[in-house]
Amino acid sequence: MIETEQLTKRYGSLVAVDGLSFSVGQGEVLGFLGPNGAGKSTTMKMLAGFLTPTAGNARVCGFDVEADPVQAKSRIGYLPEGAPSYGEMTPQSFLEFIARVRGLSGEEKKRRTGEAIERLHLHGVLTQPIETLSKGFKRRVGLAQAIIHDPRVLILDEPTDGLDPNQKHEVRSLIREMASDKIIIISTHILEEVHACCGRAIIIAHGRILADDTPAALEARSPRHNAVSLRLSEVATETARARLGELGQVAAVEETGDGGLRVLPVEGGFILPAVGRLAMEQGWHVDELQVESGHLDEVFRQITTGPSSAEVA
Repeated sequence: MIETEQLTKRYGSLVAVDGLSFSVGQGEVLGFLGPNGAGKSTTMKMLAGFLTPTAGNARVCGFDVEADPVQAKSRIGYLPEGAPSYGEMTPQSFLEFIARVRGLSGEEKKRRTGEAIERLHLHGVLTQPIETLSKGFKRRVGLAQAIIHDPRVLILDEPTDGLDPNQKHEVRSLIREMASDKIIIISTHILEEVHACCGRAIIIAHGRILADDTPAALEARSPRHNAVSLRLSEVATETARARLGELGQVAAVEETGDGGLRVLPVEGGFILPAVGRLAMEQGWHVDELQVESGHLDEVFRQITTGPSSAEVA
């Protein structure tokens, strides 16, 4: 388990991380979300032992990151922001160096290095200096060094930054594949990554936790949760909009901009049956009909920019 208790980092009068307390257990993939400057990377660095907290503490698999740093770090695979490495080294020599640092030798070092290279598809660039690689390949080399010692904990800061869509898919599949027996924290600003990888998300702003829930539960906070989108033919838009607006538990009816309508429920109520009955009663020809789950980006903006964004939700 990863546990933090009132984890705090100050730089003079600036409070970058303000009393974060949370825990993550084996098998969990936690998405750590927040706007730029929210304190995500600072928190990652404190968990990995790269920064010393001003106050509070962090424990990794029972070992305090400050009091027992070698034991804690031996259980962590860490991909920092920007995937820093030694530019003059090749991926092959860099990964072999990291393997030695991690205490691997002989056949185990060879096997683990080969597995990391295979998983991140690095065969084509193994002998090139890292400084000549594309941003995407540098990120993949960074991921390879993070998993080379098969750590119990993975702390990944923007793991798919700079990758093309196919590479993103591969990395997300790798994360899901490793998730069952590891503890994984992903710091990201890419909300689709939360859907693809994470069973839980923490949203922070101003260095404080504002929300901690599953992606589905967070989406349920969206005004569009359970909204009904429909497209009608041979019906005047204004007529349909007026009739839909008269239904109970309907907060608003809006045009979608592509000729369709979106019916927003009051407090996320399930209004599909009522919309369907009205369409039948009116004899409307329905070309498309769907229920929306909500939009995580909309909830993210509400939480991080609303009047309560400086308070713990």
